[in-house]
Amino acid sequence: MRRSMLFLPGNAPNMIINGDALGADSIILDLEDAVSPDEKDAARLLVKSAIEDMGFVDVEITVRINAIDTPYWKDDLEAIVPLKPDLIMPPKSASAADIQTLDRAIAEIEQQHGMPVGTVKLIPLIETALGVERAFEIATASPRVVALFLGGEDLTADLRCKRTKAGNEIDYARKRLVCAARAAGVDVYDTPFTDVNDDEGIVADAEYAKSLGFSGKSAIAPRHVRTINEVFSPSLADIEYAKLVFEAIRIGKLQGKGAVSLRGKMIDKPIVERARQTLEAAKQLGLGGPEDE
Repeated sequence: MRRSMLFLPGNAPNMIINGDALGADSIILDLEDAVSPDEKDAARLLVKSAIEDMGFVDVEITVRINAIDTPYWKDDLEAIVPLKPDLIMPPKSASAADIQTLDRAIAEIEQQHGMPVGTVKLIPLIETALGVERAFEIATASPRVVALFLGGEDLTADLRCKRTKAGNEIDYARKRLVCAARAAGVDVYDTPFTDVNDDEGIVADAEYAKSLGFSGKSAIAPRHVRTINEVFSPSLADIEYAKLVFEAIRIGKLQGKGAVSLRGKMIDKPIVERARQTLEAAKQLGLGGPEDE
């Protein structure tokens, strides 16, 4: 289960070597924004060596490559794809054509290295106004796309507005991405919270993202990971209620009831689906979800 995604600069070996000890479900090894042009080659080599040699345990590996309008992205793919990272994150994804170009390039590398085509998945980073408006098109451009990811900093620059902790300026984009991702049947991840020292703010921001339907949230500070994991994990109360939903249904069937209620509320299809999702998440996290509902 992917709740938290932590950015780690591709040119910071002291952070990368501890990647699987920081508590995030996924680490994003960054070859783009965190790396200056004169360090691209060195960062690519460092990330390649880390994936090959570190043996990261119980953490998903995502690599943010450089955008396809730069001279670096093909070298990034040539170095990284043969290592079978879980995800490639292309920045500034703005069209289905962008994703299909990457799809073909990755497929060629996979074939060259005897890998099944489709092994490496994509999580497009949406960080322009055009990307937001084309989010569904991007999400459905390739079977490799398993999630969308919102980038708030570059988006607000493109929108010509100030990035704030409150986040009102990206509210439309957040909601648009969630709808597009869910319509496409993929996950969707929220942008990092802007203030690494605001421990109360990250709680509120993560809870708001969850309330909109995001699958999880990213972070640029390891100190935010625990909070994100807690917010995007089902609570014990959530798990208990979900179990009660299925118990009520079981009893209702035994009694021959066509309609079942719990705590004075009818149990309809959306409630059952949310309960199923809660128990599945609990099971993945080892929090007591039953083997079957």
